[in-house]
Amino acid sequence: MLNRLRVRFSKDRKFGESLRNILGFYPRNVALYRKAFTHSSAALEIKEGVKDSYERLEFLGDAVLGTVIADYLFKKFPYKDEGFLTKMRSKIVSRVQLNKLSVRFGLQKFIEADFGFSKNNHSVNGDVFEALIGAIYLDKGYDFTRRFIQDKVIQDHLDIEEIEQTETDFKSKFIEWAQKEKKVFSFVVVDEIMNGSERQYIIEARIDQQVLGKGQSISKKKAEQIASEQALARLGS
Repeated sequence: MLNRLRVRFSKDRKFGESLRNILGFYPRNVALYRKAFTHSSAALEIKEGVKDSYERLEFLGDAVLGTVIADYLFKKFPYKDEGFLTKMRSKIVSRVQLNKLSVRFGLQKFIEADFGFSKNNHSVNGDVFEALIGAIYLDKGYDFTRRFIQDKVIQDHLDIEEIEQTETDFKSKFIEWAQKEKKVFSFVVVDEIMNGSERQYIIEARIDQQVLGKGQSISKKKAEQIASEQALARLGS
């Protein structure tokens, strides 16, 4: 028993030190951060089909991140209207941007998943990034998390001017392409998967009934964005 505790302590310490190297601080509650990197394929069932994965932390992190980004943009652009602020926030917290941030922080090396699951999954990196924000919030509180996002995420990894010029609304761009080329486009929900108590949607982006992209998310809007991005890549747009 004592040996198992020593091994666990050693693993937790090594994990905590690895996080400190990339985040700039040592976590208090290491278990929270382990959960933030645990995909449902490797998570234990805790109650009635609900798994102890990163998905609840992802939900929390999404809300905290959105709030901090909204506050930052409100203060940075005092003369911009609601439409501009909303669009900028959407760009910053887009799946594409969060995937990039996750990779820049090197979070993919911490992901725990069953054998055969790709850590380069199109959206899992962004999901893990949001879960990490949720873990930081629970571990360190809102003020610490706000400073982390502003100093370590926005200041160190985001070019706000470049983001302002970047197109991240792939669904709109996909629709515009189809209309310009006089093609019939559609978004089709081809499956709904229950992950514990949570429903995930699998949506295809089609042109003239040909499948060009597929997205999966707990949100239909996110799934459509992912499918549209894949479709645009195939179209070379």
